[in-house]
Amino acid sequence: MAFNGVVTKAGFMDKTVTVTVSRWVIHKLTGKRIERSKKYLTHDENNQLRKDDSVVIRNCPPISALKRFKLERILKSPAMERDIARARSGTTTASQ
Repeated sequence: MAFNGVVTKAGFMDKTVTVTVSRWVIHKLTGKRIERSKKYLTHDENNQLRKDDSVVIRNCPPISALKRFKLERILKSPAMERDIARARSGTTTASQ
């Protein structure tokens, strides 16, 4: 079972991040959409995740008392995109 989520806490525990997975449900009485979310402790082997990264996590056998998910792949990383943009702008200004 795989979930898409957003890293909400990273860098406080070694090889562990907190990923928040959100889903939409319909209220039985009013029929309005409600956002439900759940937090999962996820194993990050290389300590590569940062806050606000969009990731896919997959369940696995227990790694510790509370960790039951591993990082499968990074979908979007604002920090990496910012570094790439800075590198591009640095090369264009250096060549001018």
